[in-house]
Amino acid sequence: MDSIAQNLLNLGLELPKAPNPLGNFAPYLVDGEYLYISGQISIGADGKVVSGKLGQDLGIEQGIEAARFCAIGILARAKAAIGDLEKIERLIKLGAFVNASPGFTDHPKVVNGASDLMVQVFGAERANHVRFAVGSSSLPSNAAVEIEAVFRIRSDG
Repeated sequence: MDSIAQNLLNLGLELPKAPNPLGNFAPYLVDGEYLYISGQISIGADGKVVSGKLGQDLGIEQGIEAARFCAIGILARAKAAIGDLEKIERLIKLGAFVNASPGFTDHPKVVNGASDLMVQVFGAERANHVRFAVGSSSLPSNAAVEIEAVFRIRSDG
């Protein structure tokens, strides 16, 4: 089994510094064997928010990329929380909100951008997760996508 660090390297990904929350809440919380990551909006590699409504301003491929950026932010927050992504035993859940125009119905396709990256990073077994993908009339900073995550982590003991 490849290490998570090696998988990130193979994907050409370097995790950014964990983003600060946009409000009065914790960016992550460790509770026993669970790591909860607060909603991560779509922040591109250039540090700018990928913004707009799917089905109006953005197409499916742009939405998939935005969801992938959310997953990268989630991984950065997870690393900030626990120090080493190898401590993650399993991705339990992704919860996704897609900034969508009325009538847009391809939310699951968009959120596959995050799910697919998690599988590439952790492997199919560790990243086999449940999720929701729903449309929203708006998101913070007009972000295209926002995703939260729950992981199970191993203790150091």
